[in-house]
Amino acid sequence: MKQLKKLISFILLISMVFTLGLVNAEEEKVLNIFSWDGYIDAQTLEEFTNNTGIKVNYSAFESNEEMLLKVQGTPGEYDLILASDYAINMLRKDDLLYKLNKDLLPNYKNLGEGYLNKYYDENNEYTVPYTAGTPVILYDPAVVDFEITGYEDLWDERLNDSIVMINDARNIIGITLKTLGHSFNTTDDEILKQAEEKLAKLRPNIRSFNYDSPHLDLISGECSVGYIFTSFAMIALNERPDLKVVYPKEGLGFGIDSLVILKDAPHPENAHKLLNYLLEPEIGARIAELQYYMSPNTAALELMSDEFKNSPIINIPEELLKDAEFIQDIGEYASEYQNIWQRFKLL
Repeated sequence: MKQLKKLISFILLISMVFTLGLVNAEEEKVLNIFSWDGYIDAQTLEEFTNNTGIKVNYSAFESNEEMLLKVQGTPGEYDLILASDYAINMLRKDDLLYKLNKDLLPNYKNLGEGYLNKYYDENNEYTVPYTAGTPVILYDPAVVDFEITGYEDLWDERLNDSIVMINDARNIIGITLKTLGHSFNTTDDEILKQAEEKLAKLRPNIRSFNYDSPHLDLISGECSVGYIFTSFAMIALNERPDLKVVYPKEGLGFGIDSLVILKDAPHPENAHKLLNYLLEPEIGARIAELQYYMSPNTAALELMSDEFKNSPIINIPEELLKDAEFIQDIGEYASEYQNIWQRFKLL
């Protein structure tokens, strides 16, 4: 009988310890996010904290590459990562991602099918798409005396010293490859040699390499043509509605930034709570209009202003987006693209 009582007492003690452990885990209302500065706005995070009591620690990186190094070097530090598709794919390949519990994400149904089942998450196991965009060409028809219809036109000698370009090797070598009929992600040495030779002929037309504020060169009139990211194109067009938007005939590039939970996340349930909150239609609409990007949240569309959702930067024809191409991880060839780019900029 004494042994039975001791056994019961031991079981009760273990049960109490286990219960206390669960309470303590639930009481730790903390969430650690790693992304670009301001990519999830302060108002949204503050409202989430007020609604849930979960304190958000937001750390910023400057590039996907910096994020990858930090995540690999400091396991267990972050819960949620918001980054570009190719970087998410690298985390997935390294088995660093946590599989989503869809039971905790009732708002997942708000995501449009066109943003799901992508190369970096074929079975929708890990990612929640956040924003999407495609670089476009903008030009001033009052200054440029011919119609621009694609990337090839950027080589026209009439555009001498006129273009602002994204200071980005993959994008600009990518559009050069597209003019030659090849993929943004080409890794054929002979084709890359041809692309470098053609790229050199573009150099006299480029007035500005600008990654962080290319829209300012267009707004000021410093440049009459630009190939720039979605958000900057939106700002430029808002300030200069006389600018003309071009969907390059050779094919669009496309990218989706997504949220993922890390496999070693200390607070995965809290992470699910934020993901579900961000998928609320009202929050999705706010994010899109604040960040100047397309929203994967189809339930948010009706809450966006007509001016925003009807902008040619956002409302790109579906048939064009269907064939748009992602810039993907190309392994060791990434360094070759950078070498080509550095030689090009020194011309």
